[in-house]
Amino acid sequence: MSSFILDYFNYRIVAQYLDRFAEGLGNTLIATGVSFVLSFVLGTIMAIIMFTQWKVLRNLIQAYVTFIRSTPLLVQIYLVYFGLPVLLPFTAKWPEMWLGIAALVINCTPYMSEIIRTGIGSVPRGQVEAAKAVGMSYGQRLIHIVLPQAFANVIPPVLGQTAVLIKDTSLLSLITVFEFTSAGLLLNSERVRPNESFLTIAAGYLAIYCVMLFLSHHVKKKLAGPAWAAKG
Repeated sequence: MSSFILDYFNYRIVAQYLDRFAEGLGNTLIATGVSFVLSFVLGTIMAIIMFTQWKVLRNLIQAYVTFIRSTPLLVQIYLVYFGLPVLLPFTAKWPEMWLGIAALVINCTPYMSEIIRTGIGSVPRGQVEAAKAVGMSYGQRLIHIVLPQAFANVIPPVLGQTAVLIKDTSLLSLITVFEFTSAGLLLNSERVRPNESFLTIAAGYLAIYCVMLFLSHHVKKKLAGPAWAAKG
């Protein structure tokens, strides 16, 4: 039985590359974490602007969202990698990881914006009117009434988008960022063991997603309060 397993998946070879997989996983988590935070913050700002009277800004945001949705991420990564240093010369000194994160943020922000905009729109209008009636300012309504409920309502789609973001980091290997997929490709190139390479990559991404699913369940309960927590 052991010989049969080793013929199709030699875990001993994978064990020899654990340090490289750990390095790649660390870079994947860094790229994902930084990209998520920045895109979530920028997406929230864009979503709020879409509910204002600033028509020019709203049109610009809509054009940006349309462009990102209609072009492949791979093209966007190359545009940032080769084009950003031309437009902003100081970025020519940025490491590949920073440029890769910039591309991921540019790609993910519109999706986060649309998700959060839907969440804001789902907040009952009566609660907003009640907040106005007690004298709360626009900023106070956003911070204390609208955004907390909006964030709680959009946890599932945000989780889905974050899962997509984690998988999208694999494309950073094309601009020489050493992330989790790169470790598997290194194993395959040096040892010519595709099963060990790609099954390990798949198992790693699956493990990350399971951890996210577990954490999101508890975050959802925390944000939603006792009523929603009882349903879980």
